[in-house]
Amino acid sequence: MPKPLWAPWRLEYVQHADELDRCIFCDPEPGLLVDQGEHAIVVLNKFPYSSGHLLVAPRRHLSDFSELAEDEVLEIHRFAALAVDDLRAEYGAQGFNIGWNLGHAAGAGIEDHVHLHVVPRWNGDTSFMPVLGDVKVLPEHLLETARRLRARAAGRR
Repeated sequence: MPKPLWAPWRLEYVQHADELDRCIFCDPEPGLLVDQGEHAIVVLNKFPYSSGHLLVAPRRHLSDFSELAEDEVLEIHRFAALAVDDLRAEYGAQGFNIGWNLGHAAGAGIEDHVHLHVVPRWNGDTSFMPVLGDVKVLPEHLLETARRLRARAAGRR
């Protein structure tokens, strides 16, 4: 049976995102860690929707959004606001999608540790590559993006 041309939830690189043997928020890849605080961390998404796609998560391993403590909520959203500033300054992002995907039905690739997505957007940033080629084109290597954003975060301290 031929593969359908348009099935965004079936992009190959996203399909296998949940096959890790560890929690990416409890044990983040050092190269993708952008910032961290007492209650939350910021990591670059290894399977991004766009360049600079960040994930902000509580340090505490939680699968239930309603169990977030006030200090976790505050720090997560503070980091999201800083991420918007950093992505705007470093990459000229013109807009943002910011949100929580809670549960498989809502598109959560990692259901057992809640996290907030900060996705930078640019006018005209849609591309035919994910539709026809089942691939994403990123203009910069993930580790370089992480390095640049980490440097901005360090500059605030």
